[in-house]
Amino acid sequence: MENLLHILIPVAMGATALMVLLGLVTLFRRGAENRSRSNKLMRMRVALQFAAILLIMAAIWLGGRGPTWFD
Repeated sequence: MENLLHILIPVAMGATALMVLLGLVTLFRRGAENRSRSNKLMRMRVALQFAAILLIMAAIWLGGRGPTWFD
């Protein structure tokens, strides 16, 4: 499971970065349709960012390297 997370985390981070770039490029193009598309891309970026954070938290939890509260 941890090996799968080590593959999925960079993929999710790369997808998030790609969505940021696509959203910014679309944002700076003229036209109402491009503004709408940019908004959709940025919403997709938020979802990908959430997925990446969940994957990172799962890797920390499964790795047992998280903070110990009751030491």
